[in-house]
Amino acid sequence: MKNNKLVSVAKILNFHGIKGEAKVGYSKNNHDFIQNLKSAFIKFSGEYIPVTVLSVKFNSKCAIMKFSEINSIDEILSYKGCFLFVDESLLKEELDEDEFLTDDLIGMEVFANDKKLAVVVGLSNNGGTDLLAVKTASGKISYVPFVKDICKEIDIDNNRVIIENLEGLIEE
Repeated sequence: MKNNKLVSVAKILNFHGIKGEAKVGYSKNNHDFIQNLKSAFIKFSGEYIPVTVLSVKFNSKCAIMKFSEINSIDEILSYKGCFLFVDESLLKEELDEDEFLTDDLIGMEVFANDKKLAVVVGLSNNGGTDLLAVKTASGKISYVPFVKDICKEIDIDNNRVIIENLEGLIEE
């Protein structure tokens, strides 16, 4: 696993029953991805332990997952609080054309009218929409709504985000 980039997709919250099933928390927009997951890695004490997913069920609050390598409550309890990771390439296969991994956006240069304005330093959500945190050369951070009307083009190959720079959107 040295060359592949792993991305966290879920967290083992607790045990479920006595046969090693886990209550797993995940982002609700990843429901289909979690449901179809066949293998993952549990990060435990700095190591990535491969696991095979035998089954996935859902309740109103979390996923209930069974791994072939874990067969008792004692075994799953040792992983309580650990994160589940998958190879980044698996996530990228599931993305729609206009979807991106957060890590792909960090470090991209932000341009408007062929002028570099800032660099993407983070992504957050205000409850209504995703926001790109962008930092100007002077060190000021502004938040740009990550919507098509403002973020006109995401050019992964050239490391650029082309925006419609509305007055006052980015403080220089």
